[in-house]
Amino acid sequence: MYPLAVMFPKVQRVQFPLSRDQVMLLMAAANLILLGLETYIAHLISGTIVPYEWIPITFGPIAGVILLIAGLIALRNRPLATILASFVFVASIVIGILGAYFHLARAMMPYALPGEQISVPLLVWAPPVLGPFTFALVGLLGLSAAWIEDPPDSGTLILLGDYRLRLPYSKTRAYFFITGMGALATVISSVLDHARTDFSNPWLWVPTAIGIFATVVATGMGFTGKPFRSDYFIYTTAMLLMILAGVLGTGLHILQDLTSLREVVLERFIRGAPLLAPLLFADIGTIGLIALLDPVERRDKEP
Repeated sequence: MYPLAVMFPKVQRVQFPLSRDQVMLLMAAANLILLGLETYIAHLISGTIVPYEWIPITFGPIAGVILLIAGLIALRNRPLATILASFVFVASIVIGILGAYFHLARAMMPYALPGEQISVPLLVWAPPVLGPFTFALVGLLGLSAAWIEDPPDSGTLILLGDYRLRLPYSKTRAYFFITGMGALATVISSVLDHARTDFSNPWLWVPTAIGIFATVVATGMGFTGKPFRSDYFIYTTAMLLMILAGVLGTGLHILQDLTSLREVVLERFIRGAPLLAPLLFADIGTIGLIALLDPVERRDKEP
């Protein structure tokens, strides 16, 4: 049985219109569109967006739309849709890695003394080094979802020409690992952002603790070959806490960016507490919950 059915056996009677991978692909498309918007807002801080900074800004929404089109193509031609989506996800990984490199280069002082070229304070105040890696994470998630696993949870992917690729672990475990990596990147980014305030507000430690907890739990689930029912409940709790932290964090960031008279000043939302950043907690939590769904595609369920 798939994880959600292990937790709630009666769920097996429910016929979901979409499989787990199909929902993951929709999440990937939505994520890329939102990443383009978030990158645009983040790059506005400099006052001038240089040409190469437009690459992730434009890539996000364009890639998201292409993925939605690929979803429609998949209804008639699944192999073509898979290839199209794979190109998008590989490009997303490349953009994420290059973006992280450019951010890291901005954080370095190449002419400083050895050992002082890069430091924690530089990483705190520099452009978020791990931020662009979100593109790479979405690309990795999408590649995992794009190729059919047959039989489900076997770790065997069907490639072009019925060629089969045997992986060391199943897609479900891969999703757990990806969720763990996403939670880790999220909590590190959160710590670096909140370090600018010296953690003067004790509540800032809450998302840190939740992120670490989710990282450990999700990664542990990936290493566990046959989790117990209680393990799934602990994992679900961690993901729900991530979603709660994201929603509450967004609310607190909005309150922080409002004036003392509760007025909206656009400049404060651009240069103040990042509006969309906490939602990454909720995003990772949602992806983690989707990993619990039925891996069997609808066409495989039909007689």
